[in-house]
Amino acid sequence: MFLARTLVRMSGHNPLLRLEQRAAEADQIIEYLKQQVQLLKEKTMVQASAREEKKLMVENARLKSEIEELKKTLLEKEKKKGVLDVPMPSGANSAKCSSKPTPPTNFEPAHPASPTAPAQSPAPKDEGKKKKPEKKEKAEKKQPAPSQDEAKVDVSRLDLRIGRIVSAEKHPDADSLYVEQVDVGEAAPRTVVSGLVKHIPLDQMQNRMAVLLCNLKPAKMRGVVSQAMVMCASSPDKVEILDPPSGAVPGDRVTFQGFPGEPDKELNPKKKVWEQVQPDLLTDAQCVATYNGAPFEVAGKGVCKAQTMSKSGIK
Repeated sequence: MFLARTLVRMSGHNPLLRLEQRAAEADQIIEYLKQQVQLLKEKTMVQASAREEKKLMVENARLKSEIEELKKTLLEKEKKKGVLDVPMPSGANSAKCSSKPTPPTNFEPAHPASPTAPAQSPAPKDEGKKKKPEKKEKAEKKQPAPSQDEAKVDVSRLDLRIGRIVSAEKHPDADSLYVEQVDVGEAAPRTVVSGLVKHIPLDQMQNRMAVLLCNLKPAKMRGVVSQAMVMCASSPDKVEILDPPSGAVPGDRVTFQGFPGEPDKELNPKKKVWEQVQPDLLTDAQCVATYNGAPFEVAGKGVCKAQTMSKSGIK
């Protein structure tokens, strides 16, 4: 009887455990699908803007052609009226066109002037006209340089640093999330929320070195504000935290050869910098983390790698 009761109790609990596990797995799959849908939407928007730009370029070319045709028509009409029969002396922009031909040497004013009057009275007007382009050039020089939000988008815009996960525990309100305290070389650790429960055991999260993206805008995840993101090699069924090189310490900057520059203080979510850079973050055949072939490198210490995952995305 005791054995029968034990079996009944076990059969009653196992289905609940399986349901909880499946619910956690379903949460992970739904989150992954949402990210993929968002990426598809953004790619569609980029393609649409490129098509619109091509249309504008074609329209500009057509308008330029029409303007040239109108200029030719105008010149032909002026020639018929005799306007273009008046030779224009080189460098004299002050000569006025008239509807009747006039001798090329006739630059005297309409009213007769005294013999002592200066012959080049229109010169001040010419000088005024010549100074206008200089003003435009000065105005162009005063234009502000493009802001960092409008600068070229590449991996140098990301603030990637080495960090040490001081402690980690399960999220109080989400079974699939960890809440970690991470030292990234600042006065106090940062709080980071990561969906790694399914992939990394809790004991392997303790006192662990990692690579963190530190300039994402802080976001609340199930009531806890996350201030960074742990970078991982990722596939639909497997995730591995990137390992920094031996000798790296919290706060070390991750850099990329061929992509110099300082990271943004905080990535503007509206500019989609992370979303544009992330598709080019991959592990190579030797599991080295790269951006467009350039490895994640800590100066003088080595490169960052996944443990076993090659040719995988990074996020």
